[in-house]
Amino acid sequence: METQNNHTETLSAPLFISPADLLNQWLGHRRLTKRVIEAFPEDKFFDYSIGGMRTFADMMKEILDISGPGIKGIATDEWPAGSNWDHNAKAVASSKTEFLALWDQATEQIIAYWPQISEERFQENVLAFGMYDGQAFSTILYFIDNEIHHRAQGTVYLRSLGIEPPAFWNRD
Repeated sequence: METQNNHTETLSAPLFISPADLLNQWLGHRRLTKRVIEAFPEDKFFDYSIGGMRTFADMMKEILDISGPGIKGIATDEWPAGSNWDHNAKAVASSKTEFLALWDQATEQIIAYWPQISEERFQENVLAFGMYDGQAFSTILYFIDNEIHHRAQGTVYLRSLGIEPPAFWNRD
């Protein structure tokens, strides 16, 4: 991998993490996020919020909208239009069980398209969803960071409901 610093010199750097290791880290986060979804009472998943924030279901719908389709876009350069997103979870699932099935489908999509991303592709610029410009690896890191961010909000929701959330460090 070559990068340029602020002085326009080209620097060579070894690969920090393999694509397989990055995928495994993300899949660990997805398993943990799924456990947070599962911990929500059915009657609170789609309707509970704090301080004007979105429901946890709507936050997780956002993750569904970007994760599987995002990896497909990086792998194939076929991107759904992001400006037409509707992050309303009730529009795609009427129960937490249905939502969890969609979560599993998105995870399967990530696993299916991941091997199609070459090591070189991780360094290439992409225009994710026709709107977000950046290197493929930084776009993937955004997908992961966004999931962690919203999972943390869900953890706060669970605690406010008197429910002990899954341990944040257990991604098995």
